[in-house]
Amino acid sequence: MIISNTIQELMEHAGISINGPHPWDIRVFDDRWYQRIWRDKNLGLGESYMDGWWNCPSIDEMINRLLRGGLEERVRGSLRYLVRLLPGKLLNLQSGLRSRIIAKRHYDIGNDLFFSFLDKNRQYSCAYFNGTDDLDLAQENKLALIAGKLQLQPGDTLLDIGCGWGGLARHMAEQFGCKVTAVNIAREQLRHARETCRDLPVRFLDCDYHSLDGTYDKVVSVGMFEHVGMKNYRTFMETVHRCLADDGVFLLHTIGGNKSMTSCDPWVSKHIFPNGMLPSTAQIAAAVEGLFIIEDWHNFGPHYDKTLMAWNENFQNAWPELESRYDERFKRMWEYYLLSCAGAFRARDIQLWQIVMTKHGVGREQPRCRL
Repeated sequence: MIISNTIQELMEHAGISINGPHPWDIRVFDDRWYQRIWRDKNLGLGESYMDGWWNCPSIDEMINRLLRGGLEERVRGSLRYLVRLLPGKLLNLQSGLRSRIIAKRHYDIGNDLFFSFLDKNRQYSCAYFNGTDDLDLAQENKLALIAGKLQLQPGDTLLDIGCGWGGLARHMAEQFGCKVTAVNIAREQLRHARETCRDLPVRFLDCDYHSLDGTYDKVVSVGMFEHVGMKNYRTFMETVHRCLADDGVFLLHTIGGNKSMTSCDPWVSKHIFPNGMLPSTAQIAAAVEGLFIIEDWHNFGPHYDKTLMAWNENFQNAWPELESRYDERFKRMWEYYLLSCAGAFRARDIQLWQIVMTKHGVGREQPRCRL
């Protein structure tokens, strides 16, 4: 009784009622939920949703209110919670030898799943809803934004680190006449990318960023830096520096956190992105010091809220075609992932950054970053 009362008081502090009338209120179906939340915090909240112990018509807004109300800070501190954070502090969970874990457990689980909710260019990263509410157009806006910031020209050699299903590589080759080298470690993604780019000047490599060599006019990395890990940020930047021409431009597109952390959210790390880690401004700045000049730092995190909500709508509409291959617990896991992340962006708890960089010490003219 004491625990349930305490949790209800914490929720009410954020404007959330247990079994209340609002879309962001939590409906509890199993009273064991209170003990589980008290014990396992974020992990327990997500897993108990997967298990059907509670429901909420608007998970995105519920998470937004939880984060804005500061509940995460109020309930941290138990030894059980802190033990889950230790591996990222003590170990290099994103080393080259471990790099394919994320591909096997996330990106290779099934193209049918991802294609059910992504846009026509298969962009699994934040769209740019500038003047449109349409996901396809917003993702084309994002690709155009990247191309403009990189100042792409016909014949440019472009290195795409973490190329996904090849949509960006295909777009830059078709629209700008670039010669693209794209690298990835997710084999299902690579298989699709090679099929769709077979007649274009695009070369796909099945390798980790540690193995990269050669020199390129431009380098881009979209939605991959979140898997690099704090112990490898400097190595990643040194690799890009080695591969970038002296007068080249590098664009990093990454989700980022407001604080320097050594791990990701326990539920996200266990069920969605194993060993993921969101960089902070301080961690990125330290990693590029002496290597790059930061020419522009563009935050459009609220656009990821809209992107995730569009993905969830597409996922829900596609579920009748997916349910024969994925069970109900998976459905609840995936919708919780999409909607809770939307809420986190809405609360400004996490950000989306595009950072344009040029090499330090070569005297290159400043690129025109804001279009």
